[in-house]
Amino acid sequence: MTPTPRAKKPLHKNPRIGIPAAGAAALALAGGVLMWSPAGRADASPHRAAGGFTVVAAGDIAEQCTADSGDCEHPKTAALVKKINPKFIMTMGDNQYDDARLKDFTRYYDKTWGAFKNKTHPIPGNHETYDPDGEFKGYKSYFGKIAYPEGKPYYSYDEGNWHFIALDTNNLTSAQLKWFKADLKATTKKCVATYFHHPLFSSGEHGNDPVSRPVWKALYDAKAELVLNGHDHHYERFAPQTPDGERDDENGIVELLGGMGGAHPYKIEEVQPNSEKRLTNTFGVVKLDFTDDGYSWDLIGTDGKTKDSSPSYTCH
Repeated sequence: MTPTPRAKKPLHKNPRIGIPAAGAAALALAGGVLMWSPAGRADASPHRAAGGFTVVAAGDIAEQCTADSGDCEHPKTAALVKKINPKFIMTMGDNQYDDARLKDFTRYYDKTWGAFKNKTHPIPGNHETYDPDGEFKGYKSYFGKIAYPEGKPYYSYDEGNWHFIALDTNNLTSAQLKWFKADLKATTKKCVATYFHHPLFSSGEHGNDPVSRPVWKALYDAKAELVLNGHDHHYERFAPQTPDGERDDENGIVELLGGMGGAHPYKIEEVQPNSEKRLTNTFGVVKLDFTDDGYSWDLIGTDGKTKDSSPSYTCH
């Protein structure tokens, strides 16, 4: 059978990455290969705006400093949150440095990111365990039911066509994994995003952390979309991949590492195979745009400029 000539075929979405059906600003041919620029993302089209909402995400946030210090970054990232005015906020752990005591939350985090406390969905990082008064004591005292809506430091919630799962990878117990798998099975939402502190994949100083591999395996089996992490103090986005680090554009999970919320930056140590973009010495927040069938994001720096833009992804 003679194949249909390429020139006569309409442009369709890739099953994993949302490519617009037309639009000169978004599409260009280079050497016979269809190229696409994030500047013309498909989420600008009317049908992709359905059910849309904006979320801000960041991890590794409040150093023990205030706006009076010119090199204090968390007041600047908080100013971005205020300007963006998202539907809600996800923090990926290490909300307060260094030991996450209640008095430190009160003196530092609360003076900046605390302004959005009532619409924040936090998770704990390893620094929340360092509290000399007891693991998570300051974190739990400060956030209360916001961080423990079900009496545990892990929980889930819905927004639009999305299901969000917040996990505690400091103590990834069998009970938490059992709850997590049951929660994944129970959701009726089309799209799933999960966030926790320790990344399975990272090109930073901490590197890959296998503690979260069981989470990835469950997410991959459930055909989930997106994982967000902190821990390493840089920004990084990965191509869709399997829990074993194999590229998988059709069913793979996209990882976003957003540890640039205010804490001192880390170096890029060993670039991982599916890492598509890495930035350090850059402070800011990730502005995520979710729709009924997909998502995309921009990294907004404290200077107000867009430092990176993801592709537009379509839910599995």
